[in-house]
Amino acid sequence: MKKLVTLVLALVLACTAFAALAEGTEVVVFAAASMTETLTQIKETYEAANPGVTLVYNFDSSGTLKTQIQEGAACDVFISAGQKQMNQLDITADPSVNTEGLDFVDDATRINLLENKVTLVVPEGNPKGIETFDQLAELLKNGDVFMAMGNSDVPVGQYTQKILAYYGLDEAELASAGKLTYGTNVKEVTTQVSEASVDCGVIYCTDAFSAGLTVVDSATGEMCGQIIYPAAVLKTSENPEAAKAFLDYLLTDEAMQVFGAVGFSPVE
Repeated sequence: MKKLVTLVLALVLACTAFAALAEGTEVVVFAAASMTETLTQIKETYEAANPGVTLVYNFDSSGTLKTQIQEGAACDVFISAGQKQMNQLDITADPSVNTEGLDFVDDATRINLLENKVTLVVPEGNPKGIETFDQLAELLKNGDVFMAMGNSDVPVGQYTQKILAYYGLDEAELASAGKLTYGTNVKEVTTQVSEASVDCGVIYCTDAFSAGLTVVDSATGEMCGQIIYPAAVLKTSENPEAAKAFLDYLLTDEAMQVFGAVGFSPVE
């Protein structure tokens, strides 16, 4: 009788495992908007090599993604365009950053995935003849230019704020004078420049490449710091093993070639 019960249980477990395999596994990835093109390309390659695994993406500003995770959105892997948003979800981070004591990040899986660059871009033809950040600073001081940048809760906006501070420019004064316009993520800023609704914008070099925009200058580390994209599996993940496998794949040479083609680089 015991052997029969054991056999029945084994069959039930086998059928359950088979059903799960047949249904496949979804890995939900929340990623910074600046990774849209590269991760979309990687999805095709990864799913082809891993039948039964489906990557589901949610692209937006890192601040918006952080809020969605905090509010309970289903997410397996989080890739931020800045350390701040990841730290705000990581219980091991400095309490001055993780002010709410949030505990979503599986710290054992956290990595610094990629490095990007902040660039100054202009519309086709560069009507204002803007060539450098130094020149831009003078034009902003004189009120002779209209610039697009990210909101303060968007990493690219936070990097831009550092650049403005580096030049001693008052963002609030420039905004009230109508010299700045904002985007809720880097793609919105990119679009404003592409459509020539502004004289220039500050975006990542990867977005400039994908949009075919002209880069006239790149910000130095002294101006805005190093642009690091951290990534991690979340403790709330429903498929942590599959999520970790995908995260590991992003570190492979195959994936890095995709990232490198648009201007990302490994973190040194």
